[in-house]
Amino acid sequence: MDFDLNDEQRAVVEAIEALLERHAGAARAIELGRDGGYDTALDAALEAAGYGEIATDLGLLEAVLLVEALARHGAVSGSAARLLAVPAVCDAGVPGPVALMRAGHSGPVRYASHANTLLILDGDQARRVTLRPGECPAVPSNFGFPMGRVSAECVGRGEPLGQGRGARLEDAWRLGLAAETVGCMDAALAETVAYLKQRRQFGQTIASFQAVQHRLAECAIQVEASRWLTREAGFVASGSEAVASAAAFALDAAGHVFAETHQLSGAIGFTREHDLHVWSMRLHALRQELGGVGGHRRAVVEARWGEALEGEARGGEALEGEAPGGDRPR
Repeated sequence: MDFDLNDEQRAVVEAIEALLERHAGAARAIELGRDGGYDTALDAALEAAGYGEIATDLGLLEAVLLVEALARHGAVSGSAARLLAVPAVCDAGVPGPVALMRAGHSGPVRYASHANTLLILDGDQARRVTLRPGECPAVPSNFGFPMGRVSAECVGRGEPLGQGRGARLEDAWRLGLAAETVGCMDAALAETVAYLKQRRQFGQTIASFQAVQHRLAECAIQVEASRWLTREAGFVASGSEAVASAAAFALDAAGHVFAETHQLSGAIGFTREHDLHVWSMRLHALRQELGGVGGHRRAVVEARWGEALEGEARGGEALEGEAPGGDRPR
Protein backbone atom coordinates (compact mmCIF):
# COMPACT_ATOMS: atom_id res chain seq x y z
CA MET A 1 0.00 0.00 0.00
CA ASP A 2 0.92 3.67 -0.27
CA PHE A 3 2.23 4.79 3.12
CA ASP A 4 0.34 8.06 2.78
CA LEU A 5 -3.43 8.25 3.18
CA ASN A 6 -5.33 9.68 0.25
CA ASP A 7 -7.43 12.84 0.49
CA GLU A 8 -10.65 10.96 1.19
CA GLN A 9 -9.06 8.90 3.96
CA ARG A 10 -7.52 11.99 5.54
CA ALA A 11 -10.93 13.67 5.47
CA VAL A 12 -12.46 10.63 7.17
CA VAL A 13 -9.79 10.68 9.88
CA GLU A 14 -10.25 14.43 10.47
CA ALA A 15 -14.02 14.03 10.79
CA ILE A 16 -13.62 11.10 13.17
CA GLU A 17 -11.11 12.99 15.31
CA ALA A 18 -13.48 15.96 15.56
CA LEU A 19 -16.34 13.70 16.66
CA LEU A 20 -14.21 11.90 19.24
CA GLU A 21 -12.91 15.17 20.65
CA ARG A 22 -16.52 15.93 21.58
CA HIS A 23 -17.68 12.50 22.71
CA ALA A 24 -14.67 10.59 24.09
CA GLY A 25 -11.42 11.08 25.97
CA ALA A 26 -9.68 10.07 29.18
CA ALA A 27 -12.12 11.89 31.47
CA ARG A 28 -15.08 10.14 29.85
CA ALA A 29 -13.36 6.74 30.10
CA ILE A 30 -12.57 7.26 33.79
CA GLU A 31 -16.14 8.35 34.51
CA LEU A 32 -17.61 5.27 32.84
CA GLY A 33 -15.01 2.98 34.39
CA ARG A 34 -16.13 3.73 37.94
CA ASP A 35 -19.11 1.41 37.60
CA GLY A 36 -18.20 -0.61 34.51
CA GLY A 37 -20.32 1.54 32.22
CA TYR A 38 -20.56 1.52 28.44
CA ASP A 39 -20.67 4.58 26.18
CA THR A 40 -24.01 4.18 24.43
CA ALA A 41 -23.98 7.91 23.65
CA LEU A 42 -20.78 7.52 21.63
CA ASP A 43 -22.20 4.55 19.72
CA ALA A 44 -25.27 6.63 18.91
CA ALA A 45 -23.09 9.52 17.73
CA LEU A 46 -21.11 7.19 15.45
CA GLU A 47 -24.33 5.80 13.97
CA ALA A 48 -25.78 9.28 13.48
CA ALA A 49 -22.60 10.36 11.68
CA GLY A 50 -22.88 7.40 9.31
CA TYR A 51 -19.93 5.36 10.58
CA GLY A 52 -21.90 2.27 11.58
CA GLU A 53 -21.34 0.57 8.22
CA ILE A 54 -17.99 2.13 7.35
CA ALA A 55 -16.38 -1.17 6.31
CA THR A 56 -19.16 -1.76 3.79
CA ASP A 57 -19.57 1.85 2.66
CA LEU A 58 -15.93 2.96 2.42
CA GLY A 59 -13.71 -0.08 2.93
CA LEU A 60 -11.88 -2.17 5.48
CA LEU A 61 -8.93 0.21 5.77
CA GLU A 62 -11.25 3.07 6.67
CA ALA A 63 -12.83 0.89 9.35
CA VAL A 64 -9.34 0.15 10.73
CA LEU A 65 -8.62 3.89 10.86
CA LEU A 66 -11.82 4.43 12.85
CA VAL A 67 -11.06 1.63 15.32
CA GLU A 68 -7.54 2.97 15.82
CA ALA A 69 -8.90 6.47 16.50
CA LEU A 70 -11.50 5.17 18.95
CA ALA A 71 -8.80 3.39 20.96
CA ARG A 72 -6.54 6.44 20.84
CA HIS A 73 -9.32 8.53 22.42
CA GLY A 74 -10.00 5.94 25.12
CA ALA A 75 -13.49 5.15 23.85
CA VAL A 76 -15.51 2.67 25.91
CA SER A 77 -17.16 1.15 22.87
CA GLY A 78 -17.15 -2.30 21.31
CA SER A 79 -16.92 -0.75 17.88
CA ALA A 80 -14.06 -2.99 16.73
CA ALA A 81 -16.41 -5.98 16.84
CA ARG A 82 -19.28 -3.99 15.36
CA LEU A 83 -17.27 -2.44 12.53
CA LEU A 84 -14.98 -5.34 11.60
CA ALA A 85 -16.30 -8.68 12.85
CA VAL A 86 -19.99 -8.20 12.07
CA PRO A 87 -19.53 -7.35 8.35
CA ALA A 88 -17.18 -10.34 8.02
CA VAL A 89 -19.69 -12.97 9.13
CA CYS A 90 -23.19 -11.50 9.45
CA ASP A 91 -25.83 -9.81 7.39
CA ALA A 92 -26.87 -6.25 8.19
CA GLY A 93 -29.07 -5.48 11.16
CA VAL A 94 -27.09 -7.11 13.97
CA PRO A 95 -27.95 -5.23 17.18
CA GLY A 96 -25.02 -3.82 19.08
CA PRO A 97 -23.08 -3.68 21.27
CA VAL A 98 -21.32 -6.83 20.08
CA ALA A 99 -19.00 -9.03 22.15
CA LEU A 100 -16.58 -11.66 20.86
CA MET A 101 -15.48 -14.88 22.52
CA ARG A 102 -13.86 -18.18 21.66
CA ALA A 103 -15.71 -21.43 22.35
CA GLY A 104 -14.44 -23.00 25.56
CA HIS A 105 -13.27 -19.70 27.05
CA SER A 106 -14.22 -19.60 30.73
CA GLY A 107 -12.94 -16.16 31.73
CA PRO A 108 -14.55 -12.73 31.51
CA VAL A 109 -15.43 -11.43 28.05
CA ARG A 110 -14.96 -7.82 26.98
CA TYR A 111 -18.24 -5.90 26.66
CA ALA A 112 -20.35 -9.01 27.36
CA SER A 113 -22.09 -7.29 30.29
CA HIS A 114 -23.55 -4.70 27.89
CA ALA A 115 -23.76 -6.69 24.65
CA ASN A 116 -26.93 -7.48 22.74
CA THR A 117 -25.11 -9.84 20.38
CA LEU A 118 -22.39 -12.39 21.07
CA LEU A 119 -20.27 -13.83 18.25
CA ILE A 120 -18.52 -17.09 19.14
CA LEU A 121 -15.45 -18.41 17.33
CA ASP A 122 -15.78 -22.19 17.26
CA GLY A 123 -13.05 -23.73 15.09
CA ASP A 124 -13.90 -23.16 11.44
CA GLN A 125 -17.40 -22.03 12.38
CA ALA A 126 -18.82 -18.85 13.84
CA ARG A 127 -21.95 -18.76 15.97
CA ARG A 128 -24.27 -15.94 16.90
CA VAL A 129 -26.21 -15.51 20.13
CA THR A 130 -28.83 -12.84 20.78
CA LEU A 131 -28.36 -11.93 24.43
CA ARG A 132 -31.12 -11.11 26.88
CA PRO A 133 -30.75 -8.02 29.10
CA GLY A 134 -28.64 -8.80 32.14
CA GLU A 135 -27.82 -12.31 30.92
CA CYS A 136 -24.06 -11.81 31.26
CA PRO A 137 -23.34 -10.48 34.76
CA ALA A 138 -20.67 -7.82 35.08
CA VAL A 139 -17.24 -8.78 36.37
CA PRO A 140 -15.07 -6.16 38.15
CA SER A 141 -12.04 -5.28 36.05
CA ASN A 142 -8.96 -3.08 36.30
CA PHE A 143 -8.27 -3.27 32.58
CA GLY A 144 -10.32 -0.34 31.28
CA PHE A 145 -13.03 -2.41 29.59
CA PRO A 146 -16.40 -3.50 31.00
CA MET A 147 -16.33 -7.28 31.36
CA GLY A 148 -19.06 -9.90 31.62
CA ARG A 149 -19.35 -13.60 32.40
CA VAL A 150 -20.92 -15.76 29.67
CA SER A 151 -22.70 -18.93 30.80
CA ALA A 152 -22.47 -22.32 29.11
CA GLU A 153 -26.22 -22.15 28.49
CA CYS A 154 -25.77 -18.91 26.61
CA VAL A 155 -22.98 -20.36 24.46
CA GLY A 156 -25.13 -23.39 23.73
CA ARG A 157 -27.76 -21.18 22.07
CA GLY A 158 -25.31 -20.13 19.39
CA GLU A 159 -26.71 -20.29 15.86
CA PRO A 160 -24.16 -21.39 13.23
CA LEU A 161 -23.42 -18.71 10.64
CA GLY A 162 -22.08 -21.11 8.03
CA GLN A 163 -19.04 -23.24 7.30
CA GLY A 164 -15.83 -21.28 6.92
CA ARG A 165 -17.12 -18.24 8.78
CA GLY A 166 -14.83 -19.07 11.69
CA ALA A 167 -11.69 -18.09 9.75
CA ARG A 168 -13.31 -14.83 8.68
CA LEU A 169 -14.35 -14.02 12.24
CA GLU A 170 -10.87 -14.83 13.54
CA ASP A 171 -9.21 -12.58 10.96
CA ALA A 172 -11.59 -9.71 11.71
CA TRP A 173 -11.08 -10.15 15.45
CA ARG A 174 -7.30 -10.14 15.05
CA LEU A 175 -7.41 -7.05 12.85
CA GLY A 176 -9.51 -5.25 15.45
CA LEU A 177 -7.10 -6.24 18.22
CA ALA A 178 -4.17 -4.88 16.23
CA ALA A 179 -5.95 -1.59 15.48
CA GLU A 180 -7.04 -1.13 19.10
CA THR A 181 -3.52 -1.88 20.29
CA VAL A 182 -2.02 0.70 17.94
CA GLY A 183 -4.43 3.36 19.18
CA CYS A 184 -3.75 2.57 22.84
CA MET A 185 0.03 2.51 22.37
CA ASP A 186 -0.07 5.77 20.44
CA ALA A 187 -2.02 7.54 23.18
CA ALA A 188 0.07 6.05 26.00
CA LEU A 189 3.26 7.25 24.32
CA ALA A 190 1.82 10.73 23.67
CA GLU A 191 0.72 10.98 27.32
CA THR A 192 4.21 9.98 28.46
CA VAL A 193 5.96 12.45 26.17
CA ALA A 194 3.72 15.27 27.42
CA TYR A 195 4.59 14.39 31.02
CA LEU A 196 8.32 14.23 30.32
CA LYS A 197 8.22 17.66 28.68
CA GLN A 198 6.85 19.12 31.92
CA ARG A 199 8.72 17.15 34.60
CA ARG A 200 12.04 18.76 35.49
CA GLN A 201 15.19 17.38 37.12
CA PHE A 202 18.61 19.04 37.47
CA GLY A 203 17.21 22.25 36.03
CA GLN A 204 15.91 20.79 32.76
CA THR A 205 13.04 18.71 31.48
CA ILE A 206 13.41 14.94 31.64
CA ALA A 207 12.59 14.80 27.93
CA SER A 208 15.85 16.62 27.16
CA PHE A 209 18.01 13.73 28.42
CA GLN A 210 19.43 11.69 25.56
CA ALA A 211 18.95 8.33 27.27
CA VAL A 212 15.26 9.10 27.74
CA GLN A 213 14.96 10.24 24.13
CA HIS A 214 16.46 6.95 22.93
CA ARG A 215 13.85 4.99 24.87
CA LEU A 216 11.04 7.15 23.54
CA ALA A 217 12.37 6.74 20.01
CA GLU A 218 12.34 2.95 20.39
CA CYS A 219 8.73 3.10 21.55
CA ALA A 220 7.84 5.35 18.62
CA ILE A 221 9.42 2.89 16.18
CA GLN A 222 7.38 0.05 17.69
CA VAL A 223 4.15 2.05 17.47
CA GLU A 224 4.70 3.20 13.89
CA ALA A 225 5.70 -0.25 12.69
CA SER A 226 2.58 -1.69 14.32
CA ARG A 227 0.45 1.03 12.76
CA TRP A 228 1.58 0.38 9.21
CA LEU A 229 1.48 -3.40 9.50
CA THR A 230 -2.11 -3.06 10.72
CA ARG A 231 -3.10 -0.64 8.00
CA GLU A 232 -1.46 -2.86 5.42
CA ALA A 233 -3.56 -5.77 6.68
CA GLY A 234 -6.67 -3.63 6.31
CA PHE A 235 -5.61 -2.48 2.86
CA VAL A 236 -5.00 -6.04 1.65
CA ALA A 237 -8.50 -6.86 2.97
CA SER A 238 -7.92 -10.60 2.69
CA GLY A 239 -5.34 -13.10 3.79
CA SER A 240 -4.83 -14.40 7.29
CA GLU A 241 -1.05 -14.04 7.19
CA ALA A 242 -1.03 -10.24 6.95
CA VAL A 243 -3.61 -9.94 9.72
CA ALA A 244 -1.85 -12.41 12.03
CA SER A 245 1.53 -10.75 11.38
CA ALA A 246 0.11 -7.35 12.30
CA ALA A 247 -1.49 -8.70 15.48
CA ALA A 248 1.62 -10.64 16.53
CA PHE A 249 3.89 -7.62 16.08
CA ALA A 250 1.54 -5.07 17.64
CA LEU A 251 0.67 -7.14 20.70
CA ASP A 252 4.35 -7.96 21.27
CA ALA A 253 5.21 -4.26 20.97
CA ALA A 254 2.45 -3.49 23.46
CA GLY A 255 4.36 -5.26 26.23
CA HIS A 256 7.42 -3.09 25.58
CA VAL A 257 5.43 0.15 25.32
CA PHE A 258 3.50 -0.64 28.51
CA ALA A 259 6.68 -1.18 30.54
CA GLU A 260 8.50 1.84 29.12
CA THR A 261 5.67 4.35 29.43
CA HIS A 262 5.00 3.34 33.03
CA GLN A 263 8.64 3.47 34.04
CA LEU A 264 9.33 6.75 32.26
CA SER A 265 6.27 8.21 33.99
CA GLY A 266 7.70 7.20 37.36
CA ALA A 267 5.38 4.25 38.08
CA ILE A 268 6.41 0.83 39.30
CA GLY A 269 2.97 -0.70 38.79
CA PHE A 270 0.10 1.55 37.84
CA THR A 271 -1.94 4.33 39.36
CA ARG A 272 -5.41 5.66 38.69
CA GLU A 273 -4.19 9.14 39.60
CA HIS A 274 -2.73 9.60 36.11
CA ASP A 275 -4.53 9.31 32.79
CA LEU A 276 -1.88 6.92 31.44
CA HIS A 277 -3.76 3.93 32.89
CA VAL A 278 -6.72 4.60 30.55
CA TRP A 279 -4.66 3.20 27.68
CA SER A 280 -1.83 1.21 29.24
CA MET A 281 -4.02 -1.15 31.27
CA ARG A 282 -6.10 -1.91 28.19
CA LEU A 283 -2.97 -3.21 26.50
CA HIS A 284 -2.84 -6.00 29.09
CA ALA A 285 -6.40 -7.08 28.29
CA LEU A 286 -5.82 -6.96 24.54
CA ARG A 287 -2.70 -9.11 24.91
CA GLN A 288 -4.77 -11.95 26.40
CA GLU A 289 -7.27 -12.46 23.59
CA LEU A 290 -7.07 -15.13 20.87
CA GLY A 291 -4.21 -16.92 22.59
CA GLY A 292 -2.04 -13.84 23.07
CA VAL A 293 1.15 -13.16 21.13
CA GLY A 294 1.90 -16.87 20.89
CA GLY A 295 -1.50 -17.52 19.35
CA HIS A 296 -0.99 -14.80 16.75
CA ARG A 297 2.45 -16.15 15.87
CA ARG A 298 1.06 -19.65 15.44
CA ALA A 299 -1.56 -18.18 13.12
CA VAL A 300 1.22 -16.65 10.99
CA VAL A 301 2.89 -20.06 10.66
CA GLU A 302 -0.39 -21.78 9.81
CA ALA A 303 -1.32 -19.14 7.23
CA ARG A 304 2.08 -19.31 5.52
CA TRP A 305 2.92 -22.99 5.77
CA GLY A 306 -0.26 -24.70 6.97
CA GLU A 307 -0.81 -26.88 3.90
CA ALA A 308 2.83 -27.95 3.81
CA LEU A 309 2.77 -28.80 7.50
CA GLU A 310 -0.34 -30.90 7.00
CA GLY A 311 1.44 -32.67 4.14
CA GLU A 312 4.40 -33.45 6.38
CA ALA A 313 2.04 -34.85 9.00
CA ARG A 314 0.74 -37.23 6.33
CA GLY A 315 4.27 -38.43 5.52
CA GLY A 316 5.78 -35.71 3.33
CA GLU A 317 9.06 -33.99 4.15
CA ALA A 318 10.37 -30.48 3.56
CA LEU A 319 13.75 -30.24 1.90
CA GLU A 320 16.62 -29.89 4.33
CA GLY A 321 17.43 -26.22 4.90
CA GLU A 322 14.05 -25.08 3.60
CA ALA A 323 10.94 -24.01 5.42
CA PRO A 324 7.75 -26.01 4.85
CA GLY A 325 6.46 -25.31 1.37
CA GLY A 326 9.94 -24.79 -0.06
CA ASP A 327 10.36 -21.20 1.16
CA ARG A 328 13.73 -20.28 2.58
CA PRO A 329 13.55 -19.34 6.27
CA ARG A 330 13.21 -15.60 6.73
